[in-house]
Amino acid sequence: MTTAQLKIPSGFGARTTATEVLEGIDLTGKIAVVTGGYSGLGIETVAALSHAGAHVIVPARRPEVAREALAERGLIGVTVEELDLGDLASVRAFAERFLASDRSIDILINDAAIMAAPEARVGDGWESQFAVNHLGHFVLTNLLWPALVADGGARVVALSSTGHKLSGIRFDDPQFTTGYDKWLAYGQAKTANSLFAVQLDKLGVEHGVRAFAAHPGGIMTPLQRHLPREEMIASGWMTEDGTVSDRFKTPQQGAATATWAATSPLLDGKGGVYCEDCDIAEPTVADSPDAKIAGVNPHAIDADAAARLWAYSAELTGVNAFA
Repeated sequence: MTTAQLKIPSGFGARTTATEVLEGIDLTGKIAVVTGGYSGLGIETVAALSHAGAHVIVPARRPEVAREALAERGLIGVTVEELDLGDLASVRAFAERFLASDRSIDILINDAAIMAAPEARVGDGWESQFAVNHLGHFVLTNLLWPALVADGGARVVALSSTGHKLSGIRFDDPQFTTGYDKWLAYGQAKTANSLFAVQLDKLGVEHGVRAFAAHPGGIMTPLQRHLPREEMIASGWMTEDGTVSDRFKTPQQGAATATWAATSPLLDGKGGVYCEDCDIAEPTVADSPDAKIAGVNPHAIDADAAARLWAYSAELTGVNAFA
């Protein structure tokens, strides 16, 4: 059954933290995999899940950096494994190692991302933001499918963003072969993350796997590493003296929506929806004052586009757990 793209409501809000959404939830014995789980939102997500009792695995492109960052936070029980989302051989190797351990996965949070990056190509000439943010996670999730269904079904959360409003999937030129725009490329990748959750939920529901897209909100993290300071000032993200806009969340608040989507009992029996501010998001109201910063645009939850993107992604990567 399709879940309505409407607020529950959850009782939480934009300033709720990841720790607060887990109050009263015991994750002892659960296994969670969080990509990008050693900086920014990812490490706050890992900290909250770990403190709630979960054993957390962090696949990382730079394992030693990840171990050092996690140790500095006192997260010594977190396991770090090597994984480069831009290298499908690396993704496959991680998945093979995990499946060989004969463990199940209860929570998979696809958090790692790049944003507004300079033009770069990975894999078979794929645009890097689409490849890292979407294709790498697409392959990872499909390869881990046996572990996701092993213990009665898992929850999968794909980190999307209000950036999805910048672009739908450019099916006529998804790889930007006719001219690159860093923000349109980011927007397409974030739409892809949302559509991935829509289609995965449709395919996975009969197996007990439910999927959600989550917009964390605006937060200053290492995700902004490719943005010049002048551009962030011009966008109103910070002032000339570096003071961050008060509409931005803290990293702990930014980690809350994905954590909520991965664990909340209120979402039992639900899936395939885009979430923000620790609730299911409402559809965007066109021409409203908040249209650019709140709600989900129709193109990011369109079932036909989701199925088309899944087929395209499977064709590019040669990976499809449902083939």
